[in-house]
Amino acid sequence: MPAMRRAIKVLGLLVVIPAILLAAKAKERKHAAARMDEDKKIVHALNRFTFGVRPGDVERVRAMGLDKWFDQQLHPEKINDNAVEARLAPLRTLKMSTREMVENFPPPQVLKAVENGRLSMPRDPAKRAIYESRIAEMQQRQEKKQNAVAVEGKDKDASVNEPAEMKMEPDDSSLTPEQRKQRQKQAEDAMFSDISQTQLLQMPAEQRYKKIIGMYPDERLELARQYRGPKALRLVDGMKPEQQETVEAIIAPQIVIGGELSQAKLLRAIYSERQLEEVMTDFWYNHFNIFIGKGPDRYMISAYERDVIRPHALGKFKDLLVATAKSPAMLFYLDNWQSVGPDSDLARYGPQQRPFRRGRFGAPMPRPRPQQQGKNRPSGLNENYAREIMELHTLGVDGGYTQKDVTELAKVLTGWSIAQPQRGGGFVFNPRAHQPGTKYVLGHKIGNSGENEGMEMLDILAHHPSTARFISRKLAMRFVSDDPPQALVDRMAETFRKKDGDIREVLRTMFKSPEFWAAGAYRAKVKTPLEFVASAARAGGADVQNALPLVQFMNRMGMPLYGMQPPTGYSMKAETWVNSSALLNRMNFALALGTGRLPGTYIDPKTLLQGTNPANAESALVAMEQRLLAGDVSPQTHAAMLKQLGDPQITQRKLDDPGRAPNLGAIAGLIMGSPEFQRR
Repeated sequence: MPAMRRAIKVLGLLVVIPAILLAAKAKERKHAAARMDEDKKIVHALNRFTFGVRPGDVERVRAMGLDKWFDQQLHPEKINDNAVEARLAPLRTLKMSTREMVENFPPPQVLKAVENGRLSMPRDPAKRAIYESRIAEMQQRQEKKQNAVAVEGKDKDASVNEPAEMKMEPDDSSLTPEQRKQRQKQAEDAMFSDISQTQLLQMPAEQRYKKIIGMYPDERLELARQYRGPKALRLVDGMKPEQQETVEAIIAPQIVIGGELSQAKLLRAIYSERQLEEVMTDFWYNHFNIFIGKGPDRYMISAYERDVIRPHALGKFKDLLVATAKSPAMLFYLDNWQSVGPDSDLARYGPQQRPFRRGRFGAPMPRPRPQQQGKNRPSGLNENYAREIMELHTLGVDGGYTQKDVTELAKVLTGWSIAQPQRGGGFVFNPRAHQPGTKYVLGHKIGNSGENEGMEMLDILAHHPSTARFISRKLAMRFVSDDPPQALVDRMAETFRKKDGDIREVLRTMFKSPEFWAAGAYRAKVKTPLEFVASAARAGGADVQNALPLVQFMNRMGMPLYGMQPPTGYSMKAETWVNSSALLNRMNFALALGTGRLPGTYIDPKTLLQGTNPANAESALVAMEQRLLAGDVSPQTHAAMLKQLGDPQITQRKLDDPGRAPNLGAIAGLIMGSPEFQRR
């Protein structure tokens, strides 16, 4: 890697790339009225409505016709996507409900319930191994913590009564029984470590799996300590998908869920034929962002993306808004599940008491006393979701609402909650937590009607003129330019209002607009890390057998999948992604991908030569520029890459072997790391 870093610095593209990318930003502001020529329209459409151009895509769209291709993408249900589904089949968590994932990959709350006898230990041997191992680790952590506290107390006492120079490490004769036990266990662990490393990996996969399942929990924990991170792949090599998941869950159950979810996102982006659906699924997930690292949301996000976002990605905006509002993932992420009306029964009387009622024949029953303040008192009104649904999901920051509207909307949404969030429960309306009485939001009088109040407000927000403008502008930013023309936004917003928030029709209006096809829009958008990684794999015709290394590179580029903590989601603007550190990681990725040094992903650079047989590196560069970039390479970039074709740090050629064939993978990597490829 140091050699590659030096090579990139010599290349000079870290200076060239930011200048060219930001120059494109300036060009997009001008937004020249000239239309791009017909030869580039297909490339432009593929760059904007897919995750990148694959070899042969331009020819296929040309044969079908651009308008027909776009109409087909607007109706993904008509497109056969069996190939990508076959790649996703081993990732079992993708089809699990949240409750099933909690049961199969238990969080600490479930483990504690089993440990305390409130839940039963699973009978299935694989599940039992996971539970036993995780409970053992939990107990070890607790024991270690208690021992640390005890040792700290002894040290304090010794520091008072014993001079510092008198402190000595005890020999075996002076060890306490507990210390002797710990030392013996360390010796046994060390012995087991030797056995596991020399024998376990040599076993056939089926025998290795049975051996792991049959271990004592402490043995499995020691195995997990040895095989964390990339080494874990050696441990599960050759196992069936279910067996791999079990072993990985013994090591870290929550990582299995996030890992499979991230792999699936990349595999869909690279291989799905329903490309516009995948682009819009990513767009809406980012718009209704949820952070995977917040408690049980780790278990809820699979269902959120699968059952809430993707089915509504090209439908009516109101349906999508309602689906997200009732999603346990959103309710937990923005804390609405704990929001309690200040005058609700739950706030006044507590969870265990009932409100005042009349007895038989109307006789008044004794009124229960209001619950006193204390740690078990229900939480109060929470405005997080009410604020974000206005500012980020519908109206926009300048959408015409006030703080009073936020507070009133928060009252409307009280009672929208989750049944047992730690156990994977679904949406539930809790009338005892709902704020009674009339509310006034955005000038609308909302009568006292429980859950229907929230549905009424979601309908108002979905059809508000500010929502039409805000959503239309954000779509134009994703597909046209960082600063889209106001005339285009206005026409899209008009379609949004007339077509009842039909996302397909809004996209169709944009597709037919002159602004979308303006020459200044061509390759004017800088790719996010997700778009860059997926487009590089697609352009190279990559065979991805393990997507985790791709996920790890995205982390280095500053875009961990599902890892944006604020509800704003990841930025679509160029300045967020144009910096030397991020661009260095992009170049490292491109070279690793092109030269075959990316584990689990293979590219055959010969397929990028368009059937030609170049006589030298320069002609190979020209052929690949045409295949990967449709020839759209500036003289400055071409010269910078040409200069590096003889550099052994890039080409991996020996200095004394000038006649050796050019390294086609290195050439492909240079092109995929170029500023032109990083724009779409």
